[in-house]
Amino acid sequence: MITGLHHINLRAPAELLAVLRDFYRDVLGLEQGPRPDFDSPGYWLYASGHPVVHLSTQRANEAVRGPVNPAAPTTYDHTAFFGTDPVGTAAHLRALGVSFHESRSPVTGQHQFFFQDPAGNGVEINFPFEG
Repeated sequence: MITGLHHINLRAPAELLAVLRDFYRDVLGLEQGPRPDFDSPGYWLYASGHPVVHLSTQRANEAVRGPVNPAAPTTYDHTAFFGTDPVGTAAHLRALGVSFHESRSPVTGQHQFFFQDPAGNGVEINFPFEG
């Protein structure tokens, strides 16, 4: 089912985005590259031609999903994986009682599953979009 890590997404207040971008670029050597025209600001940072870190804005009234300690500030939103066999994966998740949201994104060309781990952290599996 899982074939690799797709990306991490860090969601933060707008004033922190450039700081995060600079950190990942300067400290880890990631390169800022193209990002789809979403309706909110953000950056995609690339390694070996693949966007491995996504930075997106946290709107003023938006709750951050999934902190282990809600009192602690966090920028972590979710971890995404490459996947195969969306039909089989959906059946597997259902058999295990994992509640998930399914989406097909023509913007990114992906078929996606979203759910949470037992600690409340966001998990995403991306499959190639097949119509």
